[in-house]
Amino acid sequence: MRPQRVERTVDKMVIEGGHRLEGEVSVSGAKNAALPLLAASLLTGEELRLENVPELGDVRTMVHLLRRMGARAESPQPHTFSLQAQELTATEAPYELVKTMRASVLVLGPLVGRFGRARVSLPGGCSIGSRPITLPPVGLAKMGAEIELRHGYVEARCKRLKGAWIFLETPSVTGIENLMMAASLAEGETVLENAAREPEVCDLADLLVSMGARIEGAGSERIRIEGVKELKGGSHRIIPDRIEAGTLMVAAGITRGDVLIREAKAEHMQVMMEKLVEAGMDIRLEAKGIRASMEDRPRPVNVKTLPYPGFPTDMQAQIMALVSLARGRSIISETVFENRFMHVNELNRMGAQIQVEGNTALVVGTSELSGAPVMATDLRASASLVLAGLAAKGSTCISRIYHLDRGYEAMERKLASLGAVIQRVRE
Repeated sequence: MRPQRVERTVDKMVIEGGHRLEGEVSVSGAKNAALPLLAASLLTGEELRLENVPELGDVRTMVHLLRRMGARAESPQPHTFSLQAQELTATEAPYELVKTMRASVLVLGPLVGRFGRARVSLPGGCSIGSRPITLPPVGLAKMGAEIELRHGYVEARCKRLKGAWIFLETPSVTGIENLMMAASLAEGETVLENAAREPEVCDLADLLVSMGARIEGAGSERIRIEGVKELKGGSHRIIPDRIEAGTLMVAAGITRGDVLIREAKAEHMQVMMEKLVEAGMDIRLEAKGIRASMEDRPRPVNVKTLPYPGFPTDMQAQIMALVSLARGRSIISETVFENRFMHVNELNRMGAQIQVEGNTALVVGTSELSGAPVMATDLRASASLVLAGLAAKGSTCISRIYHLDRGYEAMERKLASLGAVIQRVRE
């Protein structure tokens, strides 16, 4: 698998709006679970088999990084990877990879934990706001690692990490995953306070426990890890992507459709589903997954993004597209990232009436959106434009959809299977 496709920048998505979505579709494995699970392969010299791996740009980048360090990464069949890091030729994550995918910093914890050294590039700026990676280096320093920041890289060294009590000022998912992997091979007990509670953190903990780690409390604000000398290989199936499932629910609602989303886990999406029901959607749990439907225009809702189990920031742009067609005014507050309203101008080009002041957006619902040429600015912004295009009158052309490919597997094929008139084109 390759980290990038040279021709990706010329891909566009063309959508003829106004078609009701109906049928069944399967949700892919979670991107935000797959990336730390791939990095966890560095914790053992034995083979690790991962199933339900989504075929995404970010996954290709992480696999490329592992191979570049000397690990074996093979895909014997679609959505499955066999990984083995028996010996590495390098313990570095270079800038050219980290700048394209910030999650590459997930290799820092396992490299220091197992090999006692790592050199990982600082990722630099991010379009949706400040996302510092200071937490893992600070946490590793408390566990005894020598940390230096040189020439844009974090360099860490340690004979063996030692357990420590670490309070996280913010419940960073990437930060907690890095420290949890490192602590699994540390000497003694590590306690992580104010830990992120996301399902993806729990999925990583489940994998590590199956590999022989001693972890308690994943999914709560306090995680305890008793370090072991080594971890073994194993096999693990990645959880379904709750953000993709939520995006597909909104697709059903914004087109006044009826869609069964197979594999979706309701227990991972309680607050999200509550807000969609408040907006007028009918959401029912079935044996195969979750059925989402809507018959009328949405009702206005107020949304405030928060760390899990609150409403996810990764669904903010999608619900904004939905309530842009509501009967009334909605207020959406973004508390996680300071620059995550870049999709607003593009939605307004399609006829939405949205005003932003600080971290709050006022959305005045309109009866109709119109197709227009628009540009994706980040992963979730691209999803909101696809959703708006599905409901809009006329044709919508979305450029820079390589953002979409980072986090949604075959989105156009899935939507087309439900009745959308959508295609990928190249100049």
